[in-house]
Amino acid sequence: MHFSIPETEVRSGENGSTYVAYNIHVNGVLHCRVRYSQLLGLHEQIKKEYGNNVVPTFPPKKIFTLTPAEVEQRREQLEKYMQAVRQDPLLGASEMFNSFLRKAQQETQQIPTEEVQLEVHLSNGQKVKVNILTSDKTEDVLEAVATKLDLPEDLVGYFSLFLVQEGVEGGCTFVRKLQEFELPYVSVTSLHNPDYHIVLRKSYWDSAYDSDVMENRVGLNLLYAQTVSDIERGWILVNKDQHRQLKSLQEKGSKKEFIRLAQTLKYFGYIKFDPCVTDFPEKGCHVIVSAGNNELNFHVKLPNNQMKEGSFKVTRMRCWRVTSSQVPVANGTANPCSSSKCEVKLELAFEYLMSKDRLQWVTITSPQAIMMSICLQSMVDELMVKKSGGSIKKQMQKKRLNGSIHRSDSQQAVKSPPLLDSPDPNREQVVKLSTKLSSVSLRGISASNSANDISGNDFHGNYAFEGIGDDDL
Repeated sequence: MHFSIPETEVRSGENGSTYVAYNIHVNGVLHCRVRYSQLLGLHEQIKKEYGNNVVPTFPPKKIFTLTPAEVEQRREQLEKYMQAVRQDPLLGASEMFNSFLRKAQQETQQIPTEEVQLEVHLSNGQKVKVNILTSDKTEDVLEAVATKLDLPEDLVGYFSLFLVQEGVEGGCTFVRKLQEFELPYVSVTSLHNPDYHIVLRKSYWDSAYDSDVMENRVGLNLLYAQTVSDIERGWILVNKDQHRQLKSLQEKGSKKEFIRLAQTLKYFGYIKFDPCVTDFPEKGCHVIVSAGNNELNFHVKLPNNQMKEGSFKVTRMRCWRVTSSQVPVANGTANPCSSSKCEVKLELAFEYLMSKDRLQWVTITSPQAIMMSICLQSMVDELMVKKSGGSIKKQMQKKRLNGSIHRSDSQQAVKSPPLLDSPDPNREQVVKLSTKLSSVSLRGISASNSANDISGNDFHGNYAFEGIGDDDL
């Protein structure tokens, strides 16, 4: 996730006085507005809990009213502080940090805590309506969906909730995986756009884990619906003979065999991003990027209109980073930096081992750069779990046991109707993304206000490169 504080606002307090609000953005979208005193309170809590040696430096208090220059300096300092906390594997995953952001999000959007009904989409086009509180966090909502579907508790960790935006002709754009620092109901309703909705998708890369999920009826139906949608949208390459075999299996209702056959096809389990721009093999090339099988796949259109395909293995990426910059909208007003008249330009840059002695930076300019970075990080996480001899299943079960949500016996006894038995193949595909596991502390994403700032102090390394890359050359 890309945290930034690109702007401040002067707002009125309850007693008529004014104060400076710092607007915290996640992936270029406003998440919450907070005062300096609120962040100071968070800092003091974190310092008390984790000690001075762990907590990043916090901008000091000022006795007198800040000048505009001092406000700008504090904004930059607070932005670096939030980014440092978020990137720290201990602090960024702490309930203290996440609950602060959830509360601030709810207060900013002025949505009271009350019971509501939330629609969560499945890949076959059906919607699961769950009764939740507006203040329920992502894990709460995921639990509610799992209960409604009758998905066993030990399989809940294999799935995640994603925010997607519907496009023209049934296409959809993956915005992000919903995080523990946000409230799903608030996140989707605050966008005030019916094109956005929440989708349930599996959250791992390695198709070997499909076997665990397919042992359960509901899990099998979810994976089957995702696979059908993948194929219908053209995300998995299928020739005529393979298509005929798949159709025959589908007509017979042989869901496991259908999935097994699909697993052998090219691009099974890849997530396909919207068309964007890259500087490889030369600047200004249009490209379609897909992520899967521990790689980023490029379909590049060269300036001479020639099409080329190539892949970048995550094990040969020494490091990567995401950068952002504010770009004024062409038809904006005289105030180009206002939140309503400014676009965020995002870039993903990674340093790739082209040959044994040659590293090269490759840059992708895309609104989905954050999502691409999350894909890379989750691939690294799974690789490192395997390398350490661990199991992603054990990691997920441990996370579930450490969670605060446990279904009651009465909830587990409730049987839901078979929502997934007749998937609609014309709906959007459900893709693979991995939850961030706690086994790898190094994050492959950093933040900067300059899209051209690829400084050695800001980017982060890739443990998978150090541990696995040599064998991949």
